Amino acid sequence: MQPKTTNVWKIMWSEIYSDKVALIGLILFFLIIGTVYIWAMFLDQTEVMFVNLRLRNLPPSGEFWLGTDSGGRDMLRHLILSARNSFNIAFLVTAGGAAIGILVGLIAGYFGGHVDNVIMRVINLVAMVPFIMLIVVFVSLVPSYSAVTFAGIMILFSWQGTAVLLRIKALQQGRLDYVSASKTLGTPNFVIIFREVLPNLVSIIVSNLTLALANNIGIETGLTFLGFGLPFDTPSLGRLVVYARTPANLTDRPWLWLPAALLIVIMMLCVNFVGQALNRAADAKKRTI
Repeated sequence: MQPKTTNVWKIMWSEIYSDKVALIGLILFFLIIGTVYIWAMFLDQTEVMFVNLRLRNLPPSGEFWLGTDSGGRDMLRHLILSARNSFNIAFLVTAGGAAIGILVGLIAGYFGGHVDNVIMRVINLVAMVPFIMLIVVFVSLVPSYSAVTFAGIMILFSWQGTAVLLRIKALQQGRLDYVSASKTLGTPNFVIIFREVLPNLVSIIVSNLTLALANNIGIETGLTFLGFGLPFDTPSLGRLVVYARTPANLTDRPWLWLPAALLIVIMMLCVNFVGQALNRAADAKKRTI
């Protein structure tokens, strides 16, 4: 009963392949992710974070490629662990927020009426307070928290945008003939939602998730930089950038903070370029192929 559609994944790949910047961004993204996670498997966080004052503030050399910090820690290995932790949070928050947002948005858009009104009132109520401010307040109220707790707090307030987007698309899909025909045949509502409506929204969802990932990388590192992110004993890219707060480090020891800052910028640019290509793929009017 569902209308015939072209291969969504093929369209998305073709759009990325035709955009050389997005293609380079995608390749670089997977190279960085692969390097970070494979290398981190062979590192012991306790050993990497061990303080050795005899090696403090050494500049880059053959032994320490990115130098050492004020605690004598190898900044290259520190950077790898920090990147892994920051990426873990970004991936977890993106996936968790997407799961809630997709479910809520589809239910609100498909059923409409009172269900939609109640859900939208809740979303509008939460949206009245800035997203980052809510996270800062919750983190401040929790006396002791872990990386998982921090990710959970971010997920709690990161699904509204996805829900609103999917609600709009579900409202549009709900008016199409294939949905009406399925209802007439007595197909259960949730079967229609997940078997027929959801597949037609794959390109929109993937595009939204890609841009959300870049956003979550920036939010996590920014909050950690401000002291409201990952716990102090957890390596993070945002905590490495904190070294730039000290004037001496900012001018005389760029190896402490510059690699982390560059990695954040590169990752966000890569994901954004890919996200823009996927966004074009989701809209037939904007496609370049």
